[in-house]
Amino acid sequence: MPQVAIPWFIEDLHHDGDDPIYLNTTKFVPRPRAWLAKATEGVDHDGVLRQIAEEACWSGRYAFLIVISAAISLLGLLMPSVAVLIGAMLLSPLMMPIIGLGFGIAMLDFHEIRRAATALTLGAGIAVALSVVLILLSPVQTITSEIAGRTQPTLFDLLVALLSAIAGGYALIRGRGGTVVGVAIAIALMPPLVVVGFGIATWNWVVFSGALLLFLTNAITIALTAALVARCYGFGSHLSPHHTGWQLVLFAVAIGVLSIPLGAGLRRIAFEAVAQRQVRDALGQDFPPGARLSQVEIDHGATPVRVRAVMLTPRIEPGADRKLAADLRQRLSRPVDVHIDQVRISPETGAVEAAQIARAGNGDALRAARERDRAIADVALIAGVPASSVQSDAAGRTIRATAAPLPGLGIAGYRDLERRAGAAVADWHVVLSPPNDVALPDVAIISGVIDDQALREAGWVSARLARTFDVLGGTLRQRTAIAQGIVDRGGRADPGRAGGRLRLIWTIDTEQPAPVSAERRP
Repeated sequence: MPQVAIPWFIEDLHHDGDDPIYLNTTKFVPRPRAWLAKATEGVDHDGVLRQIAEEACWSGRYAFLIVISAAISLLGLLMPSVAVLIGAMLLSPLMMPIIGLGFGIAMLDFHEIRRAATALTLGAGIAVALSVVLILLSPVQTITSEIAGRTQPTLFDLLVALLSAIAGGYALIRGRGGTVVGVAIAIALMPPLVVVGFGIATWNWVVFSGALLLFLTNAITIALTAALVARCYGFGSHLSPHHTGWQLVLFAVAIGVLSIPLGAGLRRIAFEAVAQRQVRDALGQDFPPGARLSQVEIDHGATPVRVRAVMLTPRIEPGADRKLAADLRQRLSRPVDVHIDQVRISPETGAVEAAQIARAGNGDALRAARERDRAIADVALIAGVPASSVQSDAAGRTIRATAAPLPGLGIAGYRDLERRAGAAVADWHVVLSPPNDVALPDVAIISGVIDDQALREAGWVSARLARTFDVLGGTLRQRTAIAQGIVDRGGRADPGRAGGRLRLIWTIDTEQPAPVSAERRP
């Protein structure tokens, strides 16, 4: 009888002499399916589903943990204290609804999906609302290092969430509860939500959007990864290959969409690391042997990139700023603004002391520059604009910026933003202008008294935008009184024509406030 090659997936054969070959079909098992059967051995599917049903839904205990976790997270962010934040992470009330959402997706159990999604939405809403209220009541509204660290998520955060979700799903399925504690600390769901509330309370779009992206990255990645882990362990085995395909497509699309902004953030951080190394290399190459770099500061967000440094050098290099700027422009493929303070040192006795004295003098200048850049960054965050668009006058200790347009925010809101910015940088005078298309205040005379709040708002916005109002409507005496009230409050206004109700318009337009065209700063 001729020999026949037997495929790898045939486990057993019966061959009796010249009789035909019979297959034992009970062992006709592909290796992937055999691996799946081995992986699911000992998994208590019903027990896992019962645990998820109990812990992934809305309850009084869940709401209580949300409130406590959000309050502790807020304290940890404002202090700031990593230890306090870890305490909030250990509670991790949001973890089970997200994992429950993932298991619901794995089994296409729409009832479980609704229960988990409802618990997650309500819990997140309570955490954000509580954070907004507490921050508005708090005397401390400064952007701390812990808050700023949760406003710039990168692709690394996505990878952390992905790997942590695999560990969390495995721990839940295999009953290893201790692992979930480490997963909760690694992912940190509650602190980003509290930072979202901070951004809302302080009207800071940069903080709000960055923290919201971090929370959505963690939540979506955990849910979808938990769904894949659940499928690998036999949950949703009743589904067809068609359903499995759609689940994989959902996972791939979600991860791909999240990777776009997170990848951009990672590229920015990578550029900053490369720029730091290239600047140090260029400084080392362009100065003579024996020169030492004392201090260096790089503002990567500025356009052009701003480099400030102090070099202790045995020989002063004329034109070093221009030469370094050209060198760094070629290395970084970006325009660079370079200023190097050169301090001459001698190899003779006393050189070390001279260098220390020189460094101390230049250190004062660098500290002042560092303080100014920090103040500019704080004002930019509050105004919701890039730091490169903020102007500063070191001599007059003044910082000027134009706030980003915020739909629905009136003049009173922009004045409050200016006050918040001034409180954040107490040693500087902050002048924060509203957008040109901000809604103008309504002026009214009630029982012979002009609305003082409207006059203050009109005077402020006129001064900030350096524009003049025309007061229209009413009687000449009323128009004159309103215009004088605006002038007395620092603005500019003239009595306009009669007709209709009392109202304000910009002088350059006879009917409507001026459209946004050429932005003007005071």
